[in-house]
Amino acid sequence: MAYRASSGMALFRGAALSLPLIVLGTHSALGQDAASSDSQWVITLGGSVEYGPSHEGSKHRSFSGLPSFDFRRLGEAPEYSAPDDNIDYGLFDIGGVGIGPVVGVRGGRSAFDDTELQGLHSVHWNLDAGVFTQYWPLEDRLRVRAETRQALWGGDGLLADLYLDWFQPVGDRWLLSAGPRLSLANGTYMRNNFGVSAEEAARSGRVEPFEANGGLKSLGFTVAATYMLTPAWSVQTYVKYSRLMGDAADSLVTSRLGSADQNVIGITLNRSFQIGF
Repeated sequence: MAYRASSGMALFRGAALSLPLIVLGTHSALGQDAASSDSQWVITLGGSVEYGPSHEGSKHRSFSGLPSFDFRRLGEAPEYSAPDDNIDYGLFDIGGVGIGPVVGVRGGRSAFDDTELQGLHSVHWNLDAGVFTQYWPLEDRLRVRAETRQALWGGDGLLADLYLDWFQPVGDRWLLSAGPRLSLANGTYMRNNFGVSAEEAARSGRVEPFEANGGLKSLGFTVAATYMLTPAWSVQTYVKYSRLMGDAADSLVTSRLGSADQNVIGITLNRSFQIGF
């Protein structure tokens, strides 16, 4: 049972674009005794709806949607995952440490969405990509994971996220998970999201100039509950809380115009298919 959802404030159209793909599957991943083959894959597609901060550091809340995607070869043992894992694929296993590429989505902000940001620069949504590593000190129970991701355009900087999760199956249909989070960001990311130039401060009239430096960005915690409706369908609810730290919290974009407390609740519906090539 693989439960995986991408994180980030994606646009509703991202989820909408993923929904037509659900009806394209010709073989549902319902059979548990199907023969394994190199040409057979299990694809899981889903869509999430979240309610949380309109942008990072915001005190205003809004709805957003995002797609989720996972794939594995038929017969491969699936791994548990958390709702804030980004989309990944394990390429190597070195001494029990899984390593592979990972991609994610970053949300944006503008004065159009939040009038309190008048005079400040916009932050455009972005895709990022990088490498993940993870290790299971206790198989299928305790997981340690790290992701390092660089923005693909716009000079939006580098993020490094650390996860520690406990997974607990309950009966045949429930999976519970919970664990702390730590996020680091380089100076480029911090300046783009929390810095205020002298010119912006003058235009805004509400904040003073602020130079944001790289370092610890946030500490948090994520909990989730997944229920298997059928062997092919699952639904997941989750809560993600983070507290902005360091310059991310001290920036007047956060401390005066927004909030350092960032809480997100969400629900995801997933559908799995078996396909062949």
